Amino acid sequence: MGLRVTHCPVNLAGVGWTNVQALRKRGVDARLVVFNTQPFRPDQADWDLKRPRKGLLRQQLVQWRAFSKLLPQTDVFHFYFGLTLVPKSVQFPILRATRRKSLFHFLGADIREHPKEQLMYGLKADARVVGSFAALRFIPYDAEVLPPGIDLAAYEPVPAVERERVRIVHAPSNKEKKGTEHVIEACKQLPVDLDVVHGVRNEEALERYKQADIVVDQVLRDWHGVFSIEGMALGRPVVTSLDEEAVRQTEEAFGVKVPIVRTTKDDLVDVLRPLVESFEERRRLGEAGRAYVEEVHDIERMTDRLLDLYGRL
Repeated sequence: MGLRVTHCPVNLAGVGWTNVQALRKRGVDARLVVFNTQPFRPDQADWDLKRPRKGLLRQQLVQWRAFSKLLPQTDVFHFYFGLTLVPKSVQFPILRATRRKSLFHFLGADIREHPKEQLMYGLKADARVVGSFAALRFIPYDAEVLPPGIDLAAYEPVPAVERERVRIVHAPSNKEKKGTEHVIEACKQLPVDLDVVHGVRNEEALERYKQADIVVDQVLRDWHGVFSIEGMALGRPVVTSLDEEAVRQTEEAFGVKVPIVRTTKDDLVDVLRPLVESFEERRRLGEAGRAYVEEVHDIERMTDRLLDLYGRL
């Protein structure tokens, strides 16, 4: 019998769905089970539990029914965002008793916005995964660094266009946390058009990314998100806030230079200006970004790393 893996119970930024699709192509019996699908990714789940938004008893009933069905069909439970199918106090004793393996795959706010002492539950699983070296500082234990993967076949690079007025795209999942107000203010000081993509389906968002010349991810955090990866895959230069030490660790681990332009909320105008003024620099960085995601974020490479991790559980 081949490996059977259940990814659950959320699909933030499409990470779970992308991983499951890639594993299936490798012959793994993988599925994504979510409490509720995301509004902008309504089709990205194999089983939407449609868990009630309120009512603890009703929620638990739905969760326990799902877990009882999934347990006999699963060898590895791949949990996202610090969440489990049933309460952690019973989730892991049951998994140990039935010799099932598990891992926590942290995605960002689930560790960044909590004190370390509240994250000790991570040790209950057999492994822990984070998406970047920058994330390691937020957890009180070691974890595997597994950069998010995307299917590059779905992201055909768009040739850079030399135009009189440069277009900048910014797609915040949360405007306050991404520093959207600072991005808007900076763009007012430059001869650019800004497109803030928010609250639309992923397909529409991608089409708007393709129309841009520069991608600005965020200016308040320590690392980039999937939006930056998509921008680089499309051949667009990316500007975002990055932790310098995490950049060094990433370049050392994967043997490739991170081509993202570092910025903060305080120097965004000065960082953007050379890109706005130089078509050649935008083109150079766009090509470098595409090469970078092919090396670090290609779904095939991510799947190799994930299968290796499963094999070590």
